[in-house]
Amino acid sequence: MIKYLKHLRNKYVLTIVIFSIYMLFLDDVDIFTIARQEIKLNKLQDEKEELKEKYLKTKATLDQLDNMESLERYAREEKMFKKDDEDIFVIVTK
Repeated sequence: MIKYLKHLRNKYVLTIVIFSIYMLFLDDVDIFTIARQEIKLNKLQDEKEELKEKYLKTKATLDQLDNMESLERYAREEKMFKKDDEDIFVIVTK
């Protein structure tokens, strides 16, 4: 223990220790803030990928709806539209 106290009396070691403590824990950009921001960045990148996939899926659907026949098919299957003289039965399997 006395060995360590001798080293702490050295002004350079003392300065490095104080500076390290300040930079790691007390500064505005400390280690905890950096870790939180890294986690937040990863979540935002995941969300960006999900939105990109949704965008591509929606764009593909929109491209298919140029044709009138596929527009009617989409309306009947996805939006449950029907003609006046027909009934729609939805079968759901669990």
